[in-house]
Amino acid sequence: MKTVAVDLNPATREVATGTEVYTREVGSRLRAAAPELRWLFFASRARAGLGVDLMVVPMARMWSQVRLPLALRPAHPDLLFVPAHAIPFGWPGKSLTVVHDLAFERYPHAYSQAERRYLQLTTRWAALRCPLLIVPSESTRNDLVDLYRISPKRVRVVPLGGGEQVEREVAPARRLKELGLEGDFVLQVGRVEARKNQTAALAAVERLGGITLAIAGPARDERLAARLGGSGRARVLGNVDRPTLELLYRRAKAVVVPSLYEGFGLPVLEAMSHGQVVVAARASSLPEVGGDAALYVDDPNDPAELAAALETAIGDTKVRAKLQKAAKVRAAGFTWDRCAAGVAEVVRELV
Repeated sequence: MKTVAVDLNPATREVATGTEVYTREVGSRLRAAAPELRWLFFASRARAGLGVDLMVVPMARMWSQVRLPLALRPAHPDLLFVPAHAIPFGWPGKSLTVVHDLAFERYPHAYSQAERRYLQLTTRWAALRCPLLIVPSESTRNDLVDLYRISPKRVRVVPLGGGEQVEREVAPARRLKELGLEGDFVLQVGRVEARKNQTAALAAVERLGGITLAIAGPARDERLAARLGGSGRARVLGNVDRPTLELLYRRAKAVVVPSLYEGFGLPVLEAMSHGQVVVAARASSLPEVGGDAALYVDDPNDPAELAAALETAIGDTKVRAKLQKAAKVRAAGFTWDRCAAGVAEVVRELV
């Protein structure tokens, strides 16, 4: 029986953005997706609810580069799978990783110099060390080919999940008032940073009457978050728990995703799974996810174009009904079971 070790550390973090969600959802399904393989899951801390037997090997810093390769030595796995692209420099064995995006190359100004250098180094190392690479979209595959000169034959596209119809706990309606959302609002989900383009979303909302922009996600750019929060038409909510996010998805008049670049665009898929009308940028991977079940703007930096699309999404009942129906149908094709099965198939290619 072949043994596959998995770096599950991102799934144990308190704040869950796209990479953490991906690691948790895929990692918890790998054993069922490939039961003929022996799976070993490693992390620096324990976390309940992952559904796997986790081997906890603590270390405060440099865990993936120092502690993980030490823990792998006695296990002698045939393959190391890292869902978040940082292959340990000290691991000599076969490796597989997921390159979620190349935003640090397309929008370098959104990152500090240290962050950008680290991401460039680890991504190039992964490209050198991994016989195959997984990406979530054709857009990201094209980026790897264009920017890193990687052969398309080495890249496997495995779309994310998140479109399932899942019964989840929903926060009580009074939570909206606690968040300062007492009227109609448009929802944007994601980290507060320039690449997510919350500034344009707010400028568009300010052109519409009686609508507030609700932004749910951790603040990567504190100064931007402060500027957005200073507007009477925006509510910067920070990282919200899942029941609150469920409530926001259900009560929003529309979901706006004006990002300049996304490796996949999980909020588009999550919104569509709730039957929401999505207004998104026609950029990078977003049309791959939304298909014909979303409204698009060609220039996400144009507040007038964005406002017009939002006005249609909110006020045109025929368009709303058509898109709400199409959204659920399209979202149903993107499931975490299918994603895990796709990852397992790439693992089989290598072992």
